[in-house]
Amino acid sequence: MIGLIELVIMLLVVGFCAYQRLAMKNAMLVNGVALVVLLFSLDNSWGFFLSLIIYGIVSLFYYLPDLRVDWISRKLYRFMQKVLPPMTETEKTALEAGDVWWEAELFRGKPNWQTLLNYKKPELTEEEQSFVDNETEELCSMLDDWDIVHKRKDLPPEVWQFIKDKGFLGMIIPKKYGGKGFSALAHSTVVTKIATRSGSAAVTVMVPNSLGPGELLLHYGTQEQKDHYLPRLAEGKEIPCFALTSPVAGSDAGAIPDKGIVCKGEFNGEETLGIKVTWNKRYITLAPVATIVGLAFKLYDPDGLLGNDKEDYGITCALIPADHPGVEIGRRHLPMNQAFMNGTTTGKDVFIPMSMLIGGEDYAGQGWRMLMESLAAGRSISLPAMGTAVAKLSYRMTGAYALVREQFKLPIGRFEGVEEAMAQIAGLAYRTEASRVMTAGAVDLGVKPSVVSAIAKYHMTEMGRDIMNHSMDVHAGRAIIMGERNYLANGYMSQPIGITVEGANILTRNLMIFGQGAIRCHPYVLREMLAAQLDDEEEGVKRFDSLLFRHIGYGVSNFFRTLGLGVTAAKIAERPVAGETGRYYQQLTRMSSVLALTSDVAMGMLGGDLKRKERLSARLADVLSHLYLCSTVLKYYEDHERPLADLPYVRWNMEYGLHKIQEALYDFYENFPNKVVGKGLRMIAFPYGKSYSRPGDKLERELVLPMMKDCEIRDRITQYAYVGKG
Repeated sequence: MIGLIELVIMLLVVGFCAYQRLAMKNAMLVNGVALVVLLFSLDNSWGFFLSLIIYGIVSLFYYLPDLRVDWISRKLYRFMQKVLPPMTETEKTALEAGDVWWEAELFRGKPNWQTLLNYKKPELTEEEQSFVDNETEELCSMLDDWDIVHKRKDLPPEVWQFIKDKGFLGMIIPKKYGGKGFSALAHSTVVTKIATRSGSAAVTVMVPNSLGPGELLLHYGTQEQKDHYLPRLAEGKEIPCFALTSPVAGSDAGAIPDKGIVCKGEFNGEETLGIKVTWNKRYITLAPVATIVGLAFKLYDPDGLLGNDKEDYGITCALIPADHPGVEIGRRHLPMNQAFMNGTTTGKDVFIPMSMLIGGEDYAGQGWRMLMESLAAGRSISLPAMGTAVAKLSYRMTGAYALVREQFKLPIGRFEGVEEAMAQIAGLAYRTEASRVMTAGAVDLGVKPSVVSAIAKYHMTEMGRDIMNHSMDVHAGRAIIMGERNYLANGYMSQPIGITVEGANILTRNLMIFGQGAIRCHPYVLREMLAAQLDDEEEGVKRFDSLLFRHIGYGVSNFFRTLGLGVTAAKIAERPVAGETGRYYQQLTRMSSVLALTSDVAMGMLGGDLKRKERLSARLADVLSHLYLCSTVLKYYEDHERPLADLPYVRWNMEYGLHKIQEALYDFYENFPNKVVGKGLRMIAFPYGKSYSRPGDKLERELVLPMMKDCEIRDRITQYAYVGKG
């Protein structure tokens, strides 16, 4: 019995050290002291001696690094080199592009909530607010979506001119080049407001301020390119498009077949070094009206004219005038019958000088990194703004319609079946606005969010689709008959567009969020992979050894944290705020720890196969995503000084998000290839069975009531939905 007590005491000491994530030297000290106390406190039995032997073995390898390297690290290092597929430069660039941010805290199992709460509240400047309230309001009043989509198939000439004259196409361009110099939040807010009136107009404004020549020139262009093009883009004298997608390479942009060969040719009457480019691009927004074409292609230098030893440079970006000899703008597309300009562009053996490469000759072959980082910013702003616009419009109009439309002498919003659909609109509308603000705010903090941008793009376009479906259900016949007063139909038809572009959502969920997130957010995996790729074995083993044993300690910590948080129902977790919402931080900490443990076990057992087990990785992606989305709701609530009216919305979102996390984890454990491990993980994560329930009927009623009356929270959630004077 004494032996068992001694063993339990030592396990508790080890668990405490692991839960607190003490540094190894501190953990060794604490455990050593515990053994000394046991030595003089109890009649020592087998539990003490077993603990002493384990402590001695760990000490041996900890204090004698050469022994550790020779017996363990070198062998594992060579094993990793054999089993890891070689990492191409393209894969390495994609993994390293952009930044990790708050999602890394959530992935690693011990989020520091004070870090989240200390982020500056994203707010518009006085100038930006004025632009939203005046120029953007005026633009919205000029838009007639029925006329644009069903008659003209284009914006009216006066709208095009207004967009150019008022600087809508140059919102991200600095003031010194004639642009607005607006923040990401302002860009997002303007697009959101326009999209509540006309999706076609919103896309027209969105694209030049998102992935395109303006963004690329700002970050990578030569000074000469910036001085020439940025003022013209800001004034609307140039209309840009960016040609990336080809008939055989959609979401897999790295597979584009378009190529350029370095050669000498004639430009402006003189022989010059340049590139002969051939391309075939489709689905290119603004291509039919573009005056300059941004182009992505693969660059080759078979004759070594660039003076380097390599032939294959990889993806490269160029900026070519649309009237340059050989550039062809082809047939126009009509995406879901929407009226924004979209079409094809082709070229065969088009000679361009090296000066047309974005960034000049120095940036030959750097296009993949340029695109990955620009896509990260675009995904964080533009498409989430479109999803939020759907939410705002649906919240405001569905609430009003449900009040004035009566059945059986009762407003339809009073029927529980309708109420159920409206609750989804209300709860998700709050979530989309919170996510939009925090994600755009991250860009304004200087972050290039790679994983967060994928989360925002996928979930906010999917939430937009769900919200619109519920809104259509409530409106019923009012929504399905096309006409000038139908404010939902065009938005309903356009939902698949956002879901498809900038990486199809199936790809984003199944591969990008967790596939990239697991490697980028994990504190050790990417560095271990890079160490295994080094040609110098001694240097590689040295780095790998340091990372490996910290990784083991991290795994032990995740195990004890998950077990402790599960057994105590997260009551031992820190509460960064007082009041009711404090318990939600505790539960998110618990699920963060579960994700960290589950991810480590999955990556350790499945290795590279986890990437191919897309349904498994997608479920872990859902866990990370809902942790992030719940975080945005809590941050939004705190930033607005915890209004009482918001509390039902916060409760709903926390219960909704935690339930989604739980279902994703249960599905993961049930489908894990090793059933024993899957069951073991489930028992550690949920020792008492399922912990979270969907939001209840009473709570959902509290969400719906503000939708049908004039109140502060209704106005705040739909603040940037265009209402107009009519």
